Amino acid sequence: MTDGTSAPNPQPATSKRWPPALRVGIYTGALLIVTMLGALVMANRIPSLERYALERNGIFYTLFVMLMLVPVCRFLNQPQRMLTASMIGWVLFVGAYDLAGLYFHSLFDVLRTPFQALVEGAIVYGVFAGGSWVAGMLFHARRHPILPGRRRAGSETPHSR
Repeated sequence: MTDGTSAPNPQPATSKRWPPALRVGIYTGALLIVTMLGALVMANRIPSLERYALERNGIFYTLFVMLMLVPVCRFLNQPQRMLTASMIGWVLFVGAYDLAGLYFHSLFDVLRTPFQALVEGAIVYGVFAGGSWVAGMLFHARRHPILPGRRRAGSETPHSR
């Protein structure tokens, strides 16, 4: 039995959660950073893997692209959230890429500058979000046919010559 002095109901856990786009963006950025750092360390600090450079790079490229697609797949039918989440993750990645260039001195000479990486990622994610929006509009148009409004016969104006 309760004596009426029990603790009040705690607030639902959903009120303390972050928005889904922010959460997915931060997780995606963190995973992209870990993948980038793993690739850089294996390529520059483990000379025994040099024989397998093609395979190593292929594995990291595949993993990187799969991680880039996380916000795209998560918010496939919500283009605004897709772009928000993906750009949050990409900006975090580019910031870490810029900092990695301080440690790996010739990184930007071999690959690309952080600004180029930022622009390339924004274009790729912008195309995905735009394509998702256009596809959503096409599916909406297929479900709801566009018919012109018809007037009643009594409301038509007579033709005058």
